[in-house]
Amino acid sequence: MFEKTIIRRSLGRPWLVLASIIALGVLVPLTTVAQVPARMYWKTLAGGNAVPLIVTGASGNTNPFDPALIVAPGGNVSATTALVGYVRTLSLFGRGATLGILEMVGHVSGEVDVAGQSYSESARGFGDPTVELCVNLIGPPAQINLVDAFRYEPGFSLDLIADLAIPIGEYDTSRTLNLGQNRWYGRLGAPIVWQIGDNDEYAGKTLSTDPLFQLDVHLTRDVTERLWGALDGVWYKGGKASVDGVEGDELDNLAVGFTVGYHINDNLNLSVGYKSTVNDSDPGALQMDGFMISLVAGWHPIIEGARRLKGED
Repeated sequence: MFEKTIIRRSLGRPWLVLASIIALGVLVPLTTVAQVPARMYWKTLAGGNAVPLIVTGASGNTNPFDPALIVAPGGNVSATTALVGYVRTLSLFGRGATLGILEMVGHVSGEVDVAGQSYSESARGFGDPTVELCVNLIGPPAQINLVDAFRYEPGFSLDLIADLAIPIGEYDTSRTLNLGQNRWYGRLGAPIVWQIGDNDEYAGKTLSTDPLFQLDVHLTRDVTERLWGALDGVWYKGGKASVDGVEGDELDNLAVGFTVGYHINDNLNLSVGYKSTVNDSDPGALQMDGFMISLVAGWHPIIEGARRLKGED
């Protein structure tokens, strides 16, 4: 009797949380158009699965596919992307964790100026696939069963995140705008993004960048059981780029935006986000605005089994 009561009380809300966390948690590609959504680090039941479809778009004075955020003063670049992937929630050494792999496709076009030379270009195809592991270090232990999920209470937590992008995406050595980046890059601890080595085939030049620091802040609130919203803020710092030894400016920019999430049903989650830089009046400042729409289908063997048991009762 006690077990059935737990199943009834746990069946709805934990699965809604599972769907939203898988949608907003690990699935954040290492690109300018990607914004770190609110609630992305909420923990959920181990053993869950999800397949996302995320559509993003952006315009501004930098290549949205390049995490180096290389500013082209006076440039005008736009991009549209679609991202698909697979995510698995799990328990690692007794701590909550997620493991995911994503692949991005899309189109980018625009006019940029590099080292005094102007380019008008476009590119389409596949970007660099990314693998990400997120492990909780401080906070409640991993949720192994429905009882753990039912008793879970959000609080302070600290996670370690490691991303690695594999440089096999579309890349043309004669272009400055590409979907692939022609070098290994990643994110460690989120929010530090780094590029491993230089790109010595950047339109016949050598591109190098410093690490980029990114701080995300969110004020989030439930509107109903299924609908929630958030106000988002982002600070970019560092990431100075140089082309053939000619250094650009270090980034020091702010962006604001919002995120709205809605749990369509127990297996589908929809979220919409928008972000735009605000202190960007200087020609050398980062100027970018972008949106993200994600639809994620998720499932969990325990939740599905509990649903069947509830239907048989």
